[in-house]
Amino acid sequence: MADQDKPISLPDRLRRVLIGKPIPTSKAHHERLGPFIGLPVFSSDALSSVAYATEAILGILVFVGAHALGLTIPITLAICGLIVIIAISYQQTIHAYPSGGGSYIVASENLGKWPGLIAGAALLVDYILTVSVSVAAGIAAITSAFPHLHKYLVLMSLIAVAGVAWANLRGVRESGAVFAVPTYGFIIGILTMLAFGFAHAFSSGPVTHLLPLADPKQLGSEANAFLLFVVLRAFAAGCTALTGIEAVSNGVQAFRAPESKNASITLRWMVFLLVVMFLGIGLLAGHLPQLNLLPTADPHYRTVVSQLAAYAFGFQSFGYYFVQFATAAILILAANTAFADFPRLASLIARDGFLPRPLARQGDRLVFHNGILVLAILAGVLIAAFHGELDLLLPLYAVGVFTAFTLSQAGMVVHWWKLKGAGWRYSITVNAVGAVLSLLVFLIIAGTKFMEGAWIVVLMVPAIVFVFNSINKRYQNISSQLVMTNEESEVHHDHLALLLVPRVHRGIATALDYAQNMKGGVRAIHVVVNEKTVPVVRRDWDKFGRDVPLVVLSSPYRSLIAPVMDYVDELREEAPDRMITVIVAEAVATKPVHKMLQENVALSLKNALYSRKNVVIASVRYFLE
Repeated sequence: MADQDKPISLPDRLRRVLIGKPIPTSKAHHERLGPFIGLPVFSSDALSSVAYATEAILGILVFVGAHALGLTIPITLAICGLIVIIAISYQQTIHAYPSGGGSYIVASENLGKWPGLIAGAALLVDYILTVSVSVAAGIAAITSAFPHLHKYLVLMSLIAVAGVAWANLRGVRESGAVFAVPTYGFIIGILTMLAFGFAHAFSSGPVTHLLPLADPKQLGSEANAFLLFVVLRAFAAGCTALTGIEAVSNGVQAFRAPESKNASITLRWMVFLLVVMFLGIGLLAGHLPQLNLLPTADPHYRTVVSQLAAYAFGFQSFGYYFVQFATAAILILAANTAFADFPRLASLIARDGFLPRPLARQGDRLVFHNGILVLAILAGVLIAAFHGELDLLLPLYAVGVFTAFTLSQAGMVVHWWKLKGAGWRYSITVNAVGAVLSLLVFLIIAGTKFMEGAWIVVLMVPAIVFVFNSINKRYQNISSQLVMTNEESEVHHDHLALLLVPRVHRGIATALDYAQNMKGGVRAIHVVVNEKTVPVVRRDWDKFGRDVPLVVLSSPYRSLIAPVMDYVDELREEAPDRMITVIVAEAVATKPVHKMLQENVALSLKNALYSRKNVVIASVRYFLE
């Protein structure tokens, strides 16, 4: 019978309705992506960061005073330069590792086990934060337009996480198609907003609220030190714009052939759009006649993008609401980058024996469904713990990703040094610069954000590495226990089959056939629950039992399980190395309502005898019409 003609159970029907029909492995190449769909799948995190990165910079500088807001543009330019350098570095990684060159693989292969585990742990943490921060920022965009929804912040965030997880469970190509519209809608909305905004700014004349900075010579040493610290904090806050850049290199195998070329094209388009939008928002923010920077917990909070859209199109205009909804959509769906890469990275780490092996299993929709579910749960817990507030989540962000950046680029330096192929000096220089800059940014972020919450990530990464190592030790221990020697392969243990006989019928006869086809002895066991039935069972067994001995076990407390357990333990004491198979004849009904009338003794026995060594429970089914 063909698979499509087989009857489908109710749970399978519901599953197919929710996440779609199973996809055969032979169709895997059809699920791969081109640059057009690859951009929203792997770039939504990086592109959406422009919605809050500039705001994060301004939110730090405003504490110094209005005159310090003039530093927004130099800081933005510095971050844009960093984006380009890191992107060039990762483009080299894509071509050097066409099978997927994430930080975990590059660091593991070139720097060793521990740097690889640190990179993997840092990225896993960053992906969890990506989901939490992206969704929190997206919901913040909605509450900016509709402030009365602020009280439902956590509920709306959890619903959004569940929705993105559901889309990913349906498969890579389907999730890409779902996310393409909001991603390209956001790009069009932001670029149009920048065009209208600059046209408005040039026609309105110069803005006066961004005052020139004071001459550093007029400031004291303490004021200079404080200003430097604030600038570094603002730079660290703005570096959230770089999160997601590594996603394309992690998912090279998700692209159509030639994989490296399509991944590289996607990365270049992502960086170009990211720099244009990030720089444009930073420049336009300087032309706002009045810039309000309130904490996200304030019911009157409005994002910087919301204020820019109102400046460009007019408040409550079509253009304003289009930008708000497009921003909210891409921020929420930016979590898809993490849902695309977290399960893939977790599967690689699990394959190497540092995470539970179920995370390495690909589901029938050709996605790593266990990893998707784990990510959704962890991100949901984080959102609930921080009450869905973006201000509380942002300080945790970017620490992990720059840890991974540093180790990945350092690994590429070692890779080029070992290879020394054509053009290796250029390649090693690019990656060395990327490694040094990434390390400096990591130190700045960790130092300036440490007391704001970055300490949580700094402690979490080594804790996760410890868990990795513990899991790996357990798997190694299991492997060492299961190694066979030549002597052990030649040992044959005695075997005894025990057939449970509550009464004699056709199903018992089928189970008896199975028992007699096994090597070793066979005994039938009848547990006395009702003394009146014993003579009938003995009579029928003498007639149909084929000379197999019947052992009658008393049960003072009318238990079916306890007497069998005691008898099995007695047999194990007699011969500890003997294999014992307890056979249960189990009826199978075709209608669900009939299943309620039957007792599952096999399952109860399996649970009861689970810890007994050399004991097997076998269920021989017979079918009832």
